[in-house]
Amino acid sequence: MVWSAVGVVALGFLIALEAAARHYGEPGPLTNQVREIAFPPKSGFLLYAGLGLMAVVLTWRERLVAFGAALGIDLVVLAVRWATGTLPAVGEGHPFGNGALCVVLACAVVAVTRRTGAERLLLLKGVGLALLLVAGRKTGDTWLLITSKTQPQVLDPYVATADKALGNPSWVVGRIVDATGPVGAHVLDYVYVQLAVAAVLVSVYQLRHVAAERRFPSHHLVRTFLVIGLLGPGIYMIFPVVGPVFAYGPDGGHWATADIWPQTAPALTAPHSIPFDGITPRNCMPSLHTAWATALFIHSRRGPRLLRHAGTFWLVATLGATLGFGYHYGVDLVAGVVFTLTIEGALRAASRGWDRAGARLVAHGALVFTALLLSYRFLPLEMARHPWLYGPLLLAAMGSVIYGYLRTTRVWDPKPAPALRPEPRPEMA
Repeated sequence: MVWSAVGVVALGFLIALEAAARHYGEPGPLTNQVREIAFPPKSGFLLYAGLGLMAVVLTWRERLVAFGAALGIDLVVLAVRWATGTLPAVGEGHPFGNGALCVVLACAVVAVTRRTGAERLLLLKGVGLALLLVAGRKTGDTWLLITSKTQPQVLDPYVATADKALGNPSWVVGRIVDATGPVGAHVLDYVYVQLAVAAVLVSVYQLRHVAAERRFPSHHLVRTFLVIGLLGPGIYMIFPVVGPVFAYGPDGGHWATADIWPQTAPALTAPHSIPFDGITPRNCMPSLHTAWATALFIHSRRGPRLLRHAGTFWLVATLGATLGFGYHYGVDLVAGVVFTLTIEGALRAASRGWDRAGARLVAHGALVFTALLLSYRFLPLEMARHPWLYGPLLLAAMGSVIYGYLRTTRVWDPKPAPALRPEPRPEMA
């Protein structure tokens, strides 16, 4: 019943977003997802990542059949497109991925027609995770469209002013990325774009025992990713920000207040909202890429050394990309970390049963997150004029949530039982 209710709510949400996108003359998430059955998909890697996520519920033989069928379909489709001269141009989609989506949908049909009871439910859960992963990407694209159409004014001058309390980190890191040349930029860009694929690798490790145990763990990374993607765009609607490279850089065109990023930080003046185009997403506050990378880092801590190192690398590289490409201000990242830890704490508390420590952690995180947004909006000049006071205060506020999360979850985590020493054998008389 719970999964049915979740499915109904998710479907209703997707239908609402589809209607909103149609209102603005664009296809919505449902249309874009259905198109990828036959047309070149925009998310080829993500479709195969979704197939890999679904495969955690399959046996090894079924996994080989599923991936073999997906690759076979893609090879046939690729040959047909090559023969007919319909291969997608650069930027118009990937030449692969249709096979992965077709196999996932075929597994849904198999679950309904060939499985019963717990086996049917398990396979449908796997299919649901795969489809939700891809639908989350489509839903995010639609949300970004809605923010650009419904929020004609942006609050970048407020955030840029508040960011002076941290020393304008986007301008600093932007110059560092420029100094590394195309190699550093390409590496950061790949890490930034393929964050969802990295999350799938961590999720597959977490869910590796699902096929044997025939059940999912009570909490895993996919849940956190989906909730972050569901709640984050709502903050975009009440705090619209486009980012330094648009508001103060070349990507903003004539809408930018000045073309000074990342060479020169904006002058200290009284902030005010500014008009911006109806195309650029207002997706900066909080930084969801930082939020997702933080969640990935947290969930990779229980993996082997290689996975832990990969989680650390992805977090550091994502932070560097968000700042170095001018997509976010430093205060966006602070808000993103607090946002993630609050959500992660709430999900973990819900999965194990709410207690006073869990409620206190979530309440503290929500209070700090709200205080951050209010300070960015109503105290930016004070923050900029007294950076040696407000900069440490921002970091201390974020640190208090990090400390609270670590202290609370350390109590929740099961402790290994001490090994029992064998009793000495009595000596033989």
